[in-house]
Amino acid sequence: MQLRVGFEMVYQCPQPTPMMLTLSIHYSRASDLVRPDRLVTSPSVPVTAYRDLFGNWCTRIVAPAGRFVLNTDALINDSGAADLVAPWATQTPVENLPESTLVYLLGSRYCETDQLSEIAWQRFGSGPIGWGRVQAICDFVHQHIKFGYQNASRTRTALGGYNEGQGVCRDYAHLAIALCRCLNIPARYCTGYLGDVGTQPPYAPGDFAAWSEAYLGDCWYTFDARNNTQRIGRVLIARGRDACDVALSRESFKVWTDEGGSLNFGSQLRPKAQQ
Repeated sequence: MQLRVGFEMVYQCPQPTPMMLTLSIHYSRASDLVRPDRLVTSPSVPVTAYRDLFGNWCTRIVAPAGRFVLNTDALINDSGAADLVAPWATQTPVENLPESTLVYLLGSRYCETDQLSEIAWQRFGSGPIGWGRVQAICDFVHQHIKFGYQNASRTRTALGGYNEGQGVCRDYAHLAIALCRCLNIPARYCTGYLGDVGTQPPYAPGDFAAWSEAYLGDCWYTFDARNNTQRIGRVLIARGRDACDVALSRESFKVWTDEGGSLNFGSQLRPKAQQ
């Protein structure tokens, strides 16, 4: 199938403002692009690109003073397959983990492993290991946090999500990631497009989504504590240790992820919010 994905973001800048943007579709999906996600600015400004430490495609611009708009509109091929479920996936002993995964065992800005370690081991230390352990974490987080855009906070961490029991998709991801790391399972933060393909209405206004990946056996698997079910049509933008590495900031925006190249939902303008 094909997906039409894109966004429009509107800023009001009081003065010329340098920006570093992580908004391009991940290089791992480059061969799937039918129409590239070329970034368009209004007014037009010079655009340069670079790769960050995590391999994400990033953009540098200087936004002029006044109203400034960013938008892109891409068409991408997608297999239509739901997220893989792999109950056979085992947990790799720390001493056997590839060096590239070790950074995803450490605490980070939004994932306080030091403060959540005792909680993690008390709740999940005697349960299943491997896939079953990660899924048990996602089941818990899904039930523990109440979703609501009014509950968004730029400063809420994994521990804050645990204590407050509320948040948005990034808070689900942060708590699941932190608990995995406490249990010696490498876990990383993902952001991208995830529409309502394959789900039943009513549909919420479009937004970017956050989920996580856990390293089991010898590869990374997708987990989504927010939805906690297999979903269709994920389009990855970026990965990192947590939202700090792939942060989003915007004043008003609209995001779309629609099957077949049409624009059926996700086109409402959403006021300033935090993923």
